[in-house]
Amino acid sequence: MSAPLPPGPPPRPDARASVAALRDFAERIDVRTPAEFAEDHIPGAVNLPVLDNAERARVGTIYVQVSAFDARKVGAAIVARNIARIVESHTGDKPREWRPLVYCWRGGQRSRSLVHVLCEIGWRAVQLDGGYRAYRRHVVATLPLSCGRFSYRVVCGLTGSGKSRLLAALAEAGAQVLDLEGIARHRGSLLGDVPGTAQPSQKWFESQLVAALESFDPARAVFVESESRRIGILQLPDALLAAMRASPCVRVETPQPLRVALLKETYAHFLVDAKALEGRLARLAPLLGKQTLARWSEAAARGDHDTLIAELLAYHYDPMYARSIGQNFPRYRDALGAEVRDVAPAAWHALARDVIDRVAAPEAVGV
Repeated sequence: MSAPLPPGPPPRPDARASVAALRDFAERIDVRTPAEFAEDHIPGAVNLPVLDNAERARVGTIYVQVSAFDARKVGAAIVARNIARIVESHTGDKPREWRPLVYCWRGGQRSRSLVHVLCEIGWRAVQLDGGYRAYRRHVVATLPLSCGRFSYRVVCGLTGSGKSRLLAALAEAGAQVLDLEGIARHRGSLLGDVPGTAQPSQKWFESQLVAALESFDPARAVFVESESRRIGILQLPDALLAAMRASPCVRVETPQPLRVALLKETYAHFLVDAKALEGRLARLAPLLGKQTLARWSEAAARGDHDTLIAELLAYHYDPMYARSIGQNFPRYRDALGAEVRDVAPAAWHALARDVIDRVAAPEAVGV
């Protein structure tokens, strides 16, 4: 006699859920290839491909060069072996109440195959109706609306003033923070690459933005760093950029010696590789001239990083910032000041609490 199923309707291999029901599923399984998953996926999904990159290419080639029937024969055998591996390696600790959402490119055979096997075992697996394509349409339609739902507080300040550190402290203090540079994996400047980390695709960047925005409470302010239209290779949504530029600002004011110290710490990987730094700064030659860059290369070679950074700020970053901030963020002139006197962690936490209190104060309604 077989053990009874848990309470509820019996498993249905044809059960489907819409993108609107994503929040109802704690576990999401993406059965597409690793390459498809790397480009973009539903946040929180785990990649359990029923065809890997090479296998999908092989089946596709047979489909084009031989026939759809032969491609299905070969594909079915590969998918069956991979589903067996998935069941053996991924489901051993799953209770009978497990209810995963499974999706592929368009809600077709790949996801349906895994859902069928899981339901035959006794789990209530559900297929995402329309697959990843339906989810991507949801992101494209939702992102502009999500960007406009919130009241932003734009954290502004000269290069090296510690904006990112203040944002991190604000998040630790319980404020809502949209960390655009963290999501983009880039610090948003000429030297902004994060060592050993590639930027996400534009699609994955947008998926993470939607997920972050959907986690916020519209009744509370969202702190975000002032950004240009692009962060590295990624482009900010027009709706988000417009909302940020119309928002009140918080101006981080940091003495230059502290800015230099912060930049030395943040960009330490460049300071130990003078050639890499020289190559990156060479892009400024049309703006600043070869003599200036030669002087900076000499400073980097002899380890005089304080002089190099101070001149970079004085000749490039500060003038550029002064030209753009007032044009792009018109409410900057009325910004709430946040004065940095110390760069120790405790000082950032204290400053974050002060900013939160002042933003919430009745007299700061217009800020």
